[in-house]
Amino acid sequence: MLLLIPVLLGLTVITFTLSNVVTDPTSAWTTDRTPPAVVEQIRQAHHFDQPFVIQYYYYLSDLFHGDWGLSHSQSDEPVLSVISRTFPATIELATFATIIQIAVGLPLGIISAVKKDKALDHGSRLLALSGASFPVFWLALMMQYVFFYTLKLHGLPYLPSAGQVDSLVAINHPLKTVTGFVILDSLLTWNIPVFKDALTHIILPAICDGFTGLGLITRITRSSMLEVLRQDYVTLARAKGLTERAVVYKHALKNAINPSITIIGTSFGFILAGAPLTETVFSWPGMGKWAAYAIVSLDRASIMGFVLVTGVIYVVVNLLVDVLYSVIDPRVRYR
Repeated sequence: MLLLIPVLLGLTVITFTLSNVVTDPTSAWTTDRTPPAVVEQIRQAHHFDQPFVIQYYYYLSDLFHGDWGLSHSQSDEPVLSVISRTFPATIELATFATIIQIAVGLPLGIISAVKKDKALDHGSRLLALSGASFPVFWLALMMQYVFFYTLKLHGLPYLPSAGQVDSLVAINHPLKTVTGFVILDSLLTWNIPVFKDALTHIILPAICDGFTGLGLITRITRSSMLEVLRQDYVTLARAKGLTERAVVYKHALKNAINPSITIIGTSFGFILAGAPLTETVFSWPGMGKWAAYAIVSLDRASIMGFVLVTGVIYVVVNLLVDVLYSVIDPRVRYR
């Protein structure tokens, strides 16, 4: 846990350095027509005329005081305000994508190991290769074309292609905000129409985000299970007359699950990092869509804020994965 501090400080150093190299720090307050005298005043007011170390000191000081700058791609709204508004939608999408990965990837990896070199095993390899190869934006567009445009064109039930909740549903059934998470809030307030509509809207983007890491989880689970299934204690369990189900799920899976948990935690971070592509294609109102606009407009403060929040979540999730190891596997517990 103490190592989180230098990791996060290193993240701020990298983002601050790259942001200063790529963009002019004064660009958030100036345009091409801003007089040089005004630009110089802005540089002095925000310490951009100071050495790099001094600038970084003021940047950290502002971070700890809640001043993350202004997002000029969002009409100069404070960055923290934008994050608090868009954060729930991104986390909700990443959570559903991770659930899909776990619900499909783990069982498929287990079955693939048990049915080694069978048709199902070959199919899982193809799935893993596809998940690692398909670009996220291309997969999103194809899913929209098939499950929205094509089905709608033929008069069949279809899935929404954009947004988080249909505008008419939101108007006719206003949602009371409790946590900021639409699906959770609709359940807490028993707003069933919004709940159903939000579930249908999240299906396509969640599958799209989850598919990229699904194959990797399947392959890692398969490899770990194959290694464990060759161990002597598994052979002994079978010799004792235990059912194959008990051997696989009670004895083998517990010892093979740790690498899969690592990949799941890492994949959660990858989903957040890939959010700008998915959220832009599906018009999902999250941090990713905001970050995409910020990148296009060279919105320095917004880019730094998005990277910092993503990095913090990534580090915290990996810490939770390490803690989860000790819960699942007694051999790694500290005594």
